[in-house]
Amino acid sequence: MNTRQTRAVFVLATFCGLRVSEIIGLRLRDVKAGIGRPVIRIPGAIAKRHKPREIPLWRLSKALHYLSEWKREREGQGAMPADPFVCAQSKAAAGNALTRQNARNRFKAAVKVLGAERADMLSIHNGRHTCASHLLAAGWPLPLVRDTLGHADVSTTSVYSHVVVDDTAPPDPFAFVGGDPPTAMGRVRPLS
Repeated sequence: MNTRQTRAVFVLATFCGLRVSEIIGLRLRDVKAGIGRPVIRIPGAIAKRHKPREIPLWRLSKALHYLSEWKREREGQGAMPADPFVCAQSKAAAGNALTRQNARNRFKAAVKVLGAERADMLSIHNGRHTCASHLLAAGWPLPLVRDTLGHADVSTTSVYSHVVVDDTAPPDPFAFVGGDPPTAMGRVRPLS
């Protein structure tokens, strides 16, 4: 399993709040890393309720770093703008979009650092919950978090405004690949 791609799946779910269908449907052209205000553009074709949105990567420096790194690697593999952002890496299936199950397996591999018991309880969708809690705890306005996550109503997003602050240092969320821990994203745990 390619650990750099596993990290990209983890970052897309946990730091950017993408749904699994959005992660596997994302194309290289949708990750706009080399512009003044980098964003991920979620096209209506893969978004829930076909509602396109943008994730402001310029506000998420660690996510921007790791996703830019992965995008450069994909381009170095010869990937074109319309190719999947995350894809099969094996010789037999190289370049094919990941399946939902493969993306879920990569997320599970990433969260093993939390310990077997905790990792067994988590799904890739929990990454969205974590993202919402972290963004709100970091002081993002509720409407911006709603728009980033693609929620239809702010009441859905407000569920995450009650978070548990944990003063003990959690495991490094990037320990599985030896990356640096994210700033301001490690001391808050979602209630769910």
